Amino acid sequence: MNRSPAPSSASRDAAAAVPYPLRVAAAVSWRMLAVAGLIVVLGYVVIALRQVVIPVAVALLLTALLGPVVDWLTRRWVPRGIATLVVLVTGLALIGGLLSFVIQAFINGLPELQIQIANSVQQIRVWLQHPPFGLPPVNLQNLLDSLSRSVANNRYAITSGALSTAFTVGQYLAGAALALFTLIYFLYGGRSMWRFLLGAVPRPVRDRVDVAGQRSFASLVGFIRATALVAVVDAVGIGIGLVAVGAPLVVPLAALTFLAAFIPVVGAVVSGVVAVLVVLVTNGPVPALIVLAVVVGVQQLEGNVMQPLLMGRAVELNGVAVVLAVAVGSVVAGIAGALLAVPMLAVLNAGIRALVSGNLEPDDDSGAAGSAFPPADVPADPLTGHTEQP
Repeated sequence: MNRSPAPSSASRDAAAAVPYPLRVAAAVSWRMLAVAGLIVVLGYVVIALRQVVIPVAVALLLTALLGPVVDWLTRRWVPRGIATLVVLVTGLALIGGLLSFVIQAFINGLPELQIQIANSVQQIRVWLQHPPFGLPPVNLQNLLDSLSRSVANNRYAITSGALSTAFTVGQYLAGAALALFTLIYFLYGGRSMWRFLLGAVPRPVRDRVDVAGQRSFASLVGFIRATALVAVVDAVGIGIGLVAVGAPLVVPLAALTFLAAFIPVVGAVVSGVVAVLVVLVTNGPVPALIVLAVVVGVQQLEGNVMQPLLMGRAVELNGVAVVLAVAVGSVVAGIAGALLAVPMLAVLNAGIRALVSGNLEPDDDSGAAGSAFPPADVPADPLTGHTEQP
């Protein structure tokens, strides 16, 4: 009786029996799972430490805005410590002065706004009581009495909410102090910090990581400059429209437009809606329609001309990616997350592109824009750790 030959070791190899496309799919799948797991872990760490991460990210944004000014002064033979002090004091004075001016303008215009709102509410009540609505009159005193009873019944909840608000304000103050402290170190010793981080990178890929860092910081600087210019144009355009219709609180609304422009997509919509609603309540429907036309025109100018022209080179991001980044950032960290999501995505995009491309030549403007974090081979001062200026 003839027996079949014993199978060879090659025919017993399970990997050889698996079809090649399936092996490729499996290899890609477990690598994708590993990357997804890393992203989840990093996201968890960032969320858990958001009270530290957000102030540091804000300091990095301010470094991208103020760092080139410090470097410009340093190249004019101003000591870096003095240049940092001058830029910090000047920047804080400008921000504090702007906020004080806006708050004072709001306080001065508040009585007039209250009178106009009261007149508008009375006019709306008259409209609702006459055809075609024909609604019964509303007794505002009953509403006020009901509100007072609700406040009295929920006194404990309101008190605990006030205490929670006080605690939140304390957290904001601590975050602001941390951001200021980190900003000082970034402006004064950013070069030595970057060189220290590069020292932990394996030598074969150190040059590539160095170039990626330069391009990332250059992208951040370009984003901040372009966003600031767009914000100024938005604020001036909408401010002119508000002045033309005689709207109250022109300066606070223009300042709100300027600040909201730093949140892509969402900020422009929210500030425009607020401006239109204020004009609708205080000036009536026709001026509100005029302001709405101005807001739409300014946003069209921003979206179709200024954004592609100014940010096309600095931030190469798809519109869907920007919207998703703002949405995820707002869910994770509220307004701060919405503000920081797009610039951080731009930094990651520029850095990953540089790492993947393999091109070790920095961009033409990365040396200027990203001068706060120069190449690793720039000689450093042995005492301060700062790189020498040309």
